[in-house]
Amino acid sequence: MDQGDTEIRASVADERSPGTPGRGAVVAALMLATALPALDATIVSTAVPQIVGDLGGFSVFSWLFSGYLLAVTVTLPVYGKLSDTFGRKPVLVAGASVFLLGSLLCGMAWSMGALIAFRIVQGLGGGALQGTVQTLAADLYPLRDRPRIQARLSTVWAVSAVAGPGLGGILAAYADWRWIFLINLPIGALALWLIVRHLHEPARESAGRPRIDWAGALAVFACGGVLLTALVQGGVAWPWLSAPSTALFGTGLVLAVVVVLVERRAAEPIIPGWVWRRRTIAAVNLALAALGLLMVAPSVFLPTYAQAVLGLAPVSAGFVLSVWTLSWPVSAALSQHVYRRIGFRNTAMLGIGTAALILFAFPFLPYPGAAWQPALLMLCLGAALGVFQLPLIVGVQSTVRWSERGTATASVLFCRQTGQTIGASVFGAVANGVLASRLGGAGDLDSVTRGLDAGAVPEATRRAIADAVHSVYAGAGCAAAAAFLVLLFLAPRRFPVLKD
Repeated sequence: MDQGDTEIRASVADERSPGTPGRGAVVAALMLATALPALDATIVSTAVPQIVGDLGGFSVFSWLFSGYLLAVTVTLPVYGKLSDTFGRKPVLVAGASVFLLGSLLCGMAWSMGALIAFRIVQGLGGGALQGTVQTLAADLYPLRDRPRIQARLSTVWAVSAVAGPGLGGILAAYADWRWIFLINLPIGALALWLIVRHLHEPARESAGRPRIDWAGALAVFACGGVLLTALVQGGVAWPWLSAPSTALFGTGLVLAVVVVLVERRAAEPIIPGWVWRRRTIAAVNLALAALGLLMVAPSVFLPTYAQAVLGLAPVSAGFVLSVWTLSWPVSAALSQHVYRRIGFRNTAMLGIGTAALILFAFPFLPYPGAAWQPALLMLCLGAALGVFQLPLIVGVQSTVRWSERGTATASVLFCRQTGQTIGASVFGAVANGVLASRLGGAGDLDSVTRGLDAGAVPEATRRAIADAVHSVYAGAGCAAAAAFLVLLFLAPRRFPVLKD
């Protein structure tokens, strides 16, 4: 029996796929709940001109995205622990309700400040949706069937993320920008009804009255908020070495020490120490943080490359990027046939090793090149990352008990989100540095991007953008290589899978 069979059979030997009545309805609700944050992450982008024209506040509109991202990221560990303590259903219902309340308030916003505040409310609910949906998917299905539900959720996320900008543009142009938030209400209401009506969690034995680590939750929220704000705004709202950056990073480090002290004394800590003491979870956390970091290269910089260097229209540039969402869920669904033979770790190493080669190949594309060349690389990259990510998530969820699954799932999602935030800051600095060196300090990527609508891009600027994006992709390749090394040296060869 090979390594993959040993891992899988350890879990499925005594499993029976549950024939729970209404499980199909619950899966439909999870897919709807997945669509909500996926749409919300992208649907606002194309409606920014209409929003700014109505409410003003152009100087701070970036917080429509940053505020939402910060709220989602810092609440993930909190909701993970709460779902382990009180069950998935109450956390999911509460999170969806907060998200819908935020959506309704966003649709009624009277100023940019109010809209940003209500977007943060949305994010507070979005953190519950992201983490709890992934955890419930593992609760509903035994190990052998989890790739099927995960592939469905990945497909919904990919389709929603791709459709978001187009849907936002249509609503802003032909209806009103407020509908990009109000459209969440019927979708979310249907998901809530299905969850309340059809999700019935089995009764679990309790050791007593649950104790909630409110001090730890507050400390985690404050620390994450301060550090992520420093990363998001550094180099954008103020220079990296300025007083605001220094103050935020210093405050964040002090709060990090507070988090460690509070969590070590808590009876039921929000971030328990075992999340980092167990080799499997620690390795997956670091590997998925690298995934979040490298995803910034295509998702943020490829559209600019396609427009400025390849001369494509915005719609065509979006297609070059979106092709990776076609191959990602397909390869994720098929990855089970690989990890059943060679194991979770080796499958993930195969995927991330291939991804590293693809990312390192991007700088060798001919200049200016044709659109099919980066599109083909993106198609292959999506396939490689699908083989990488899904085995790690399924593997981690299979190494913990029900009472730990929410915390473990939230930890890997938190690390991936944090990696994306770090990647946006680091690669933004890399791209701006390369542009400044090529153009003699004449501008940064934001100013160049704003100038794309003004007409033809000068040849010198096109080459500078190409060099900047090539450097970013090389950095993303290094992140993929780091993830490969983490799995090679830190992750166990066989994940310690538990019987359900």
